[in-house]
Amino acid sequence: MQRHQITRRQFIGRTAAVAGGIILSPLAARAAGKKTAVDIVPLGQTGLKACRLSFGCGTSSGRVQSDLGQDGFTRLIRYAYDRGITHIDIARSYRTHGMLGEAIKGLPREKLFIQTKMGGAPNDPLEEIDSYRKTYGVEYIDSLLVHCTVTPNWEEERKRVMDAMQEAKDKKIILSHGVSCHSLPALKRAVELDWVDVHLVRVNPQGVMMDTPAMTWNAESNETHVSPVIEQIKLMREKGRGIIGMKIIGEGRFTKPEDREKSIRFAMQSGLLDCVTIGFKSAAEVDEAIQRMNSALADVA
Repeated sequence: MQRHQITRRQFIGRTAAVAGGIILSPLAARAAGKKTAVDIVPLGQTGLKACRLSFGCGTSSGRVQSDLGQDGFTRLIRYAYDRGITHIDIARSYRTHGMLGEAIKGLPREKLFIQTKMGGAPNDPLEEIDSYRKTYGVEYIDSLLVHCTVTPNWEEERKRVMDAMQEAKDKKIILSHGVSCHSLPALKRAVELDWVDVHLVRVNPQGVMMDTPAMTWNAESNETHVSPVIEQIKLMREKGRGIIGMKIIGEGRFTKPEDREKSIRFAMQSGLLDCVTIGFKSAAEVDEAIQRMNSALADVA
């Protein structure tokens, strides 16, 4: 029998492919019935679906991604898309806002889930929404959030914005509306409001960049203690809201692999979140997030 020789480089490449497993073949993982980072999952009871892993475009207000330049940002968005990440999180206030249209140009619109955010209270919110669509080069936006609420009466301060978002939703210019909260009082109020379809929530077990101290999570019993944020997320779940976790990597502060592993494992195994958004600056970070999420999901019964 003829023996086929392979080079050392080929051997290392094949070994890496085997070690990567699911990450290198997400379609095969899906076909095998395994949960993966790039599954298209229901967003609560909104009737919408989105990729479990979202590409966050706003690390340090988007500076991290915008520093890549348009070509670098486009390449990274396309790399993530080729890996199966079709969910994008952006905002008017991010430096990447004007870069996204070029980055997604030519990609099938029906495969993308675009979530953006409106800060403050513009004089004409509907005109503002139209400007987002024009900037991104899309006919509709999947999820539009009231951005960065802090006060316990934010719905009074942003009433004009919320009314406009409802009108836009009725016209199917947007498919859902919701809120991103940056304080516990704002978060509690958001849970009380039937208007909210989607919540973007700061959450990680270390309590970094959150509104409360670190939480205690027991992976074996799947129980979380201490954090009032978790209590509010459970109420969101009871109400059928779409729940997307942010600050999973502590906005880049989790430089130690064990911290990233702990946070991603919590996000995937707690049963609290539909999706998570992570800000990337390299292909290696995309690959790592997918790999860690896939590994955590593989351990979910």
